[in-house]
Amino acid sequence: MSNDVPIKADRTGRRGPTIRDVARLADVSIGTASKALNANGRLRPETRDKVRRVAQEIGYRPNDMAQSLHRTRSMTVGIISTDSFGRFTLPIFQALEEQFADQGIAVFMCNATDDPARERQHLDQLLGKRIDGLVVTARRSDKRPAIGPLANNIPIVYVFSQADDPDALALLPDDEGGAKLATRHLLDLGRRRIAHITGPERFEAVQLRHRGYDLALRDAGIAPHPSDYLAGSWSEEWGRDAVARLFDGKSETPDALFCGNDQIARGAADALRERGIDVPGRVAIVGFDNWEVLATAARPPLSSIDMNLSALGREAGERLLAMIGGARETGVRRLPCTLVIRNSSSPQGTAK
Repeated sequence: MSNDVPIKADRTGRRGPTIRDVARLADVSIGTASKALNANGRLRPETRDKVRRVAQEIGYRPNDMAQSLHRTRSMTVGIISTDSFGRFTLPIFQALEEQFADQGIAVFMCNATDDPARERQHLDQLLGKRIDGLVVTARRSDKRPAIGPLANNIPIVYVFSQADDPDALALLPDDEGGAKLATRHLLDLGRRRIAHITGPERFEAVQLRHRGYDLALRDAGIAPHPSDYLAGSWSEEWGRDAVARLFDGKSETPDALFCGNDQIARGAADALRERGIDVPGRVAIVGFDNWEVLATAARPPLSSIDMNLSALGREAGERLLAMIGGARETGVRRLPCTLVIRNSSSPQGTAK
């Protein structure tokens, strides 16, 4: 084996080999590498020796928790989602799959599409495979009926989803904190009449983002204008309609818009451009979700709040591994969002 084969840095920036690197360099599957390093399964002696030699040469150190799981578990986990589009759950899936694969754990993914009967069928199939744990995710973060009771009391992590069970563990983006971040950014630009255009009020995320917006304004000593809060649908059409309500025939108009998602923000940007209103010169805009394919194609490209869904997926994987190992985790945990600044709210009108 060549000693100059690059080993990728991990997601935290630390350089360190994973079982994926061992498998690649030994030219075997991750499952074979895992069996060789954990002294189980039927392998040819030369294959086992080759994998161990590669691991030693690149300095791979097996994870203690994963090794203990190998001795007592099936090394499989299940993921059930109701997000048929995958816009929110795909980054979570990818992060989970990569993390579990690094530990030699197989993942079974199932899409229940908001159908309780189909979800139960998938669940029965996963239990038949004797999975060690389960991740439940969705296209929205509102509460849903808890899954259970389950055979063998397998651990469950709800991610971008939550159960109506106080003993369940749910990992969610911090919608309120993200809204504060967006509103404070607009305030820092010197904007003082900030309107909030958002989606249906029945969603928890809408309520939390409205609260964050409201708190950020009040912290700055600004009383929100009731007419500057508009709730509608998650669509570009609603963004255009909301701009008409805020600007057409009005003597006093907002100098900034905080939009509940990027679709609304893009519709608002189009409507302002059609009216000859400069963005961000006269009106700055910040969206939510950082749906990159939409935000970067908007005119101008949209600043947006990123929910860090990949980080959410990695956190879910770490929590589930800990729970499989015997840890008890409960409650709702919200992970921070970040602001991505593009032309629509850049102080100079150019992307940072």
